[in-house]
Amino acid sequence: VQLQAFGGGLVQAGGSLRLSCAASGRTFSGYGMGWFRRAPGKEREFVAVISWSYGSTIYADSVKGRFTISKDNAKNMVYLQMNMLKPEDTAVYYCAAAPWRVSMIRLPIQYDYWGQGTEVTVSS
Repeated sequence: VQLQAFGGGLVQAGGSLRLSCAASGRTFSGYGMGWFRRAPGKEREFVAVISWSYGSTIYADSVKGRFTISKDNAKNMVYLQMNMLKPEDTAVYYCAAAPWRVSMIRLPIQYDYWGQGTEVTVSS
C-alpha cells in the first residue's frame, strides 16, 4: 500500500493551497482517508477525514469552514483544499488511511497506512 501526498508549498496568510494524496495497493472500501499535520515542536494533529465508501466527512474545529476534504474514487485520489490559510496552519501534512470507525477516526493510532508528508508554510 502506498500513499503519496503532494501539493505543499509556501503561501501568504489568507491564501489557498490544495493538497493531493494518491492512494494505491489495495481497495479502500470501508476505510477513512484522513489528513493529519505536525507543526514544529508539536504533536501530530488530526485535520480531516472522509469515508472512502460514503463520502462522510469530519473536520477538526481549527479548520472547519476553511478546509474541504474530497475524493475521487475513480482516480484513487484524496484532496484537501485549504483556504484562508493562517500562519498556525504551517506544518507537515500527512495523508493516512484507517478502517472507518467514527468514534476513533480522529486518533492517529487507528491509521494503518501513512504517506510521507508534504510541507505547508504560511507566512504572515
